[in-house]
Order: sequence, then C-alpha cells, then structure tokens
Amino acid sequence: MSTLISFMQQDLFDSDNDNTPVKLNMPDADVIYYPNFIDSHKASQFMQTLLQTLAWRKEQITLYGKTFDVPRLQAWYGDNEAAYQYSGMTMQPQQWTQELLDLKYLCEEKTQTHFNSVLANLYRDGNDGVGRHADDEKELGHNPVIASLSFGETRNLDFYHNQQGLKSRVALASGSLLVMQGNTQQYWQHAVAKSKKKFEKRINLTFRSIKINTVF
Repeated sequence: MSTLISFMQQDLFDSDNDNTPVKLNMPDADVIYYPNFIDSHKASQFMQTLLQTLAWRKEQITLYGKTFDVPRLQAWYGDNEAAYQYSGMTMQPQQWTQELLDLKYLCEEKTQTHFNSVLANLYRDGNDGVGRHADDEKELGHNPVIASLSFGETRNLDFYHNQQGLKSRVALASGSLLVMQGNTQQYWQHAVAKSKKKFEKRINLTFRSIKINTVF
C-alpha cells in the first residue's frame, strides 16, 4: 500500500502571490516547487500564445511490441542536434519560438542549468494524461535537471517511489515551476492520471538538456 507523504498545492500555500520555494518531502529525491514562478496574467498570455503557435502533433508510442496513441498532444523544440528518443519514437526538434526561448532563459536563471530542448505536452481535457515513468533516458545523462512549467488548468502530478511504496502528490498550478534534480529519476516515477472530472486545457513544458554525443 502506498503512503501519501505530501499534499495538494492549496494545502501548501496560503497566498496566490507566494513564490516561496517548497522542497517536497521525498526521500531519495530533490524536487522543488515554485507556486507562482510566473504571475497569473502573464501565465494566461503564455497559455494562449503556446496553444496557438506550437506545432502540436498526435504521436504514437510502442510499448512491449504494441503501438498506442499518446493520450495528449506533443511538440518537441530545441537546438538542431537535440533529438530525443523514448518508447520507440524519435523526436526531431523544431526551431525555438521566441516565447519558448524567453521561458527557457527564466528556467536557466532559476536552476543555474543550461537547457537545449523542451518537450511540450497539451492535455486537452481529463481524458488526457501520462502514465508512470521516469525521465531517465540515457541521452539525458546521469541525475538530469528537469524544469517543468505549467499553464492553464491545474492537474495533479503523482510521484511513486520505486522501492518503498511511497507516494507524493503536488497540484501544478498555472504559472508554477517544478524542478526535479539529483537522484529523483533513479528512485521515483511520476504521472498525471486521467480523470472523469471536467478539466480545461493544460500545457506543460519540460526543459531538459540532451547529451548530443549519446549513441542511441
């Protein structure tokens, strides 16, 4: 049985303007949440611009020899050499948009990390989600830093410890930044569950650094 060790975003923060970083109570991990990294007005503007300007695609992945539709829309942007491969699919980067570059620079300044790519996910409603996984592909290197920005509808991100049966949850609000680093991907998986509840659109941007010389 899983033990829930953290709580929803509304339980963690008292003010809509509070951007005090919160280190999640997760053993074998280094996860920091910034609840109001981008103010609500700018977050709404980014949401509409990204929705309209990114080249959203319906992708397919292959798992255990079977091919499935990805239950969300995706787009991959980055430096020319930053191809990304997972679940039998190789994504070639599209050229950065100005909005993505602006957000990349903000995340780089906060994390003191250089990012050369970003995976954009569009969750259209509660029927869209992402299954349990870790961002541990070899082209991300050892102990990668992942900067995750959210816009639009609030959705829960659930973490699952690989060995101890622990579960941690944080509600990712619009304009928030979640930074995963250190041993996180080695010991924890994460997921956004599908839901029968009515949800509006949500965009998630995960900035990362692809190791260019990695051999697939």
